[in-house]
Amino acid sequence: MNANALPKSLQAQPLISQWVRPRNDGSWDVYSGKVDIGQGITHALRLIAAETLQCDLQSIHMINPSTMHSPDEGMTSGSYSVQDSGTAVRHACAHAKWLVDHEPNRQNIDWHIPIDIEKLVAHSSQTSSQKKTVYRDDLLASVQGPPQFIHDLKLPAMLHGQMVRSHATNTTIDERVWSELKDRASSMTDVVQVVKSNQLIGVVAKTEHAAKQAADFLLNRLQWKVDAHGMQAATLAQQLQKQKADTQIFHESGTEQAATASTSHYSATYTRPYIHHASLAPSCALAVWHSKHRINPASQLPYQLEVWSHSQGIYSLRRDMALAFELPEQEVQVHHARGAGCYGQNGADDVAYDAAWLASHVPDQPVRLMWSRRDEMIVSPMGSAMVMELKANITQDHQILNLEHVVWSQGHSSRPGRAATSALFGSWQKENPHPRLDPINVPAAAGAGSERNTITPYRTQHHKVVSHRLLGLPFRTSALRSLGAHGNVFAAESFIDEIAHDRGIDPIDYRLSVLDDPRGVHVLKLVAQHASWKEKKAQLAQKEGRGIGVAYSRYKGNSSYCAVVAEVEVTHTVRVHRLTVACDIGRIVNLDGAVLQIEGGAIQSTSWALKEAMHWNEEGITSIDWDAYPILRFTEIPAVDIHMVMDSPHPSVGAGEATQGPTTAAISNAVFSALGVRVRSLPLTTDNIQKAM
Repeated sequence: MNANALPKSLQAQPLISQWVRPRNDGSWDVYSGKVDIGQGITHALRLIAAETLQCDLQSIHMINPSTMHSPDEGMTSGSYSVQDSGTAVRHACAHAKWLVDHEPNRQNIDWHIPIDIEKLVAHSSQTSSQKKTVYRDDLLASVQGPPQFIHDLKLPAMLHGQMVRSHATNTTIDERVWSELKDRASSMTDVVQVVKSNQLIGVVAKTEHAAKQAADFLLNRLQWKVDAHGMQAATLAQQLQKQKADTQIFHESGTEQAATASTSHYSATYTRPYIHHASLAPSCALAVWHSKHRINPASQLPYQLEVWSHSQGIYSLRRDMALAFELPEQEVQVHHARGAGCYGQNGADDVAYDAAWLASHVPDQPVRLMWSRRDEMIVSPMGSAMVMELKANITQDHQILNLEHVVWSQGHSSRPGRAATSALFGSWQKENPHPRLDPINVPAAAGAGSERNTITPYRTQHHKVVSHRLLGLPFRTSALRSLGAHGNVFAAESFIDEIAHDRGIDPIDYRLSVLDDPRGVHVLKLVAQHASWKEKKAQLAQKEGRGIGVAYSRYKGNSSYCAVVAEVEVTHTVRVHRLTVACDIGRIVNLDGAVLQIEGGAIQSTSWALKEAMHWNEEGITSIDWDAYPILRFTEIPAVDIHMVMDSPHPSVGAGEATQGPTTAAISNAVFSALGVRVRSLPLTTDNIQKAM
C-alpha cells in the first residue's frame, strides 16, 4: 500500500499496536497523541473506538498521552482532533476487529503489523453516539471534584517553585540590589534555593506558601532598569500598518475587472486588539531531574528530565526542552496532565521550562511550579492585534466584481517544536539565551494564521488577499482560538453587511444571492428559520436600542460551516440577549460534545466582542488581573440556541472554533442594526461606540 494513501496521523505511526492493544480480560487500551484540554476529545475517541470494535464503552481504556508510549500527532489544535486522531483510531480499531473476528485467540495475533485501511467498512449503526446522551465519567469527576488536574498532582519529596519577573518588556536588573535581597530571601523559613540566570529569577521552597512569600518579597523590592518599547495604544492601528513586515500575496483568483460608471466602490478598515489567553486557572507544571543513567522501569530507557505538563503538544515540548537544556531528545520524557481549559497556546509550555529550570538546581527532587495570575497575564502569548482593510467593486445588479482583503498582524504561532532554537520564553531570558523568535503563520495547508478565513466564500470575479506579517514588535503572540479567523470574519462579514445595507437588501438575502456552496446556503437558511429572522427583524426595528445581526463563515474555508444570528440591546453598554447558531460539522461523533464546543465558543466570542483587550503602558503589560482585564460574567451570558445539521454524509470536521468569527461579526452587525452606527474597532465598548459616532 502507498503510505501516502494513509490518513495523516497514520503515515508516521502505521502499526495497529501504536493505536490499540488488547488486554487479557477482553478490553482494549487505546492510544492517541491528541491531549484533552477540556474539549472532550478523550470521550469522543473512546466512542469511536467502542463503536468500531463493537464493544461497550467500559471496555475501552484511553491511555493518558505521554512521550513514552503515545503516537506523535503533533499539536492538539486547529479543531483537527476528531478529524485526524479519530480517523486513525477508527482505522486501527477496524483492523483490530477484523483480526479478532478471524482469530478468536488473541494470543495468536501479531498486533505489530501495518494498519490496512481497507478493513474499515461502513457500520450499519451510526446513531448510538449521535442521537442519545452517553455517560461521561470525566464530567462527573469535574463536578464532584476528585483530584484530576496537574495542580493536584503530588510526587514524593516534592518541592515548590515560584518565578520573579518584571511586567516590563525590556529590562535589566540592578545587580547590587539583587545581591543583597538574594541573601535575605534565602534565609526565609522553608526556602531551599534562590536562583538567578541573567533575567531568570526563581525560588524553590519546601511549601507553596514559603515559595510565594519569598518571591513576593523579591518582586516588591528588586529594581529593574526599564527601556520603553515604543508602542502607543491610542494609535495602534496606524503603528501596525507602518511596522516592518514580511509581505506576500496570499491568494489571488480570477482576473481584475475594470470599474465602470455603473459600479460602486466600497472600502472599510477594521481593527482587533491584542487579546489575552487568560486561562481561568494559572499554568502549572512539575519537573524532576533524575540522576544520570537512571532506568525508567516502564520504558527501560535512560533519561534525565521528566516533566508533567498540560501542553497541547507533548512531543513538541519535549523537542524544545531538549534544545533549551542541550539534551538528546530521548533523555526527556513529557507526560500530559489535564489543566485549565486551553484555547490556543497559553503558558503550559513556558511554565514547564520554568519548573525544569528550577528543578535543575535540586536534582532528584520534583519541583511543582504554578504561575500567579500576574505571571499568566504577562508571560503567556496573546492573540495578535489585527488591522483588516477591505475594498470591493459592486456591479449595478449587486454582484461582487473585485474584492481585496489586506491584513496586518503578527504571526499566530510561537509554539515549540518548529524552529532550530527553543521557543520557550524562559530560554530567551537565561544566560547564553536562545534568540527571541518572531511568531510565524502556519502554512496555508494547515489553515493559515493571520490569513485564516481571508478567502471569501462569496462569488466574485476577482479576489486578492495580501498579508503583512509584522516583525519586531514587543508583545509576544501565538495561537488563540481560531487564530486570524476571528478578526478576518469580523471584518469580512461586517463589510458584506455594509454593502447589503447600502443597497437596501436584507443581509441574509444578499449573502444567499452571492453564495454558491449548498452547505453554506443550508446553514444560512437554517439559522434564519430558527431565529425567525424576518419577523424578529421587523419587531426589533420598532424598539429603540434593539437590533439583530447575522454572520456566516466556513472555518478555514474547508472545515465546519457556521451561521449566527445575534439579538442585542444597546443602552450604556451592549447586552447580547440571544445567539441562534446553525452548524454543519459533517458526521457527528458525539452530539452533546459538539453542542458544548459550539456553545462555549459562542460565549467566549461574545466576551471578546464586548469586553476583552490587552492594556499596556510605555513599559509593558498592565492588564495583569481580572479588574484590569474584565471578561464576560455569568450574569451577562446570552441564551444560546444551537441547531446542528444531522445525519450528514460528509466526513467529520472540528466544531471547537466554528463560532469565533461569526459570533463577533453577528453581534457587531446587530449593534449597527440597533444604533445605525458602524463600529469597526473591537471590542464593542462604550468608548469605541462613541468614537464611531
